[in-house]
Amino acid sequence: MISLWIPITIAAAFLQNLRSALQKAIKGRLSTAGAAYARFFYAWPFALLYLWALATIGGYETPAPNLSFFIYCALGGLSQILFTVVLLWMFSFRSFAVGTTFSKLEVVLIAALGAVLLGDTVGPLAILAIAVGAVGTIVLSLTETKLTFGSLVRGMGEKATMVGLLCAALLGASVVFFRGAALALDGPDFVIAAAYALAVALLMQTAMMGAWFIIFDRPELKRVLCEWRHAAPVGLVGMACSV
Repeated sequence: MISLWIPITIAAAFLQNLRSALQKAIKGRLSTAGAAYARFFYAWPFALLYLWALATIGGYETPAPNLSFFIYCALGGLSQILFTVVLLWMFSFRSFAVGTTFSKLEVVLIAALGAVLLGDTVGPLAILAIAVGAVGTIVLSLTETKLTFGSLVRGMGEKATMVGLLCAALLGASVVFFRGAALALDGPDFVIAAAYALAVALLMQTAMMGAWFIIFDRPELKRVLCEWRHAAPVGLVGMACSV
């Protein structure tokens, strides 16, 4: 199982970077909210297809949902919506590179929220591994963004830093809530449980943001539909990243 998580983690990191790049690209074609909605609107068909393939071709048994599952999905979906909107907002800052660096600290917040909300036990070795991983992630991010440690420290009081930390908190919360949803299914293999939670969460996110656009901003909803050629890849990569 440990060896399986190594390629999964590497793939997730690559897909997260690709997703952020694609979302930043469509930001010029859509509003911040529109670009965020595109990720969910164009992701749920792929999520349902993936779930169908697991159940039909893979032979997995579809789990039976319960109230706790739906609550966790709704909370995770809302957290992910807010994370996506805040992330796209951060791209508009001149010093967004500093915020992006601090947004990489979600692994620390995932561990903390998991302990508080799900009762996860984090031992001394796990804490050390998380700390080393967080430092390593920041160092790599500094290299990618061509920032120095001094500029990072000087930027700690900027708005972009606060927004970056908010991104990390929201992303961490969404991961923990979605894990809680999968655990609430109580029993099925983690592959089908995660796929089922993803499909339900994406449908909820599409419905929540869709209702908002219908009420407050129908022209932007039309633009999301018209920009499907550029927005669909964001949905596909976002879905793969969540898987």
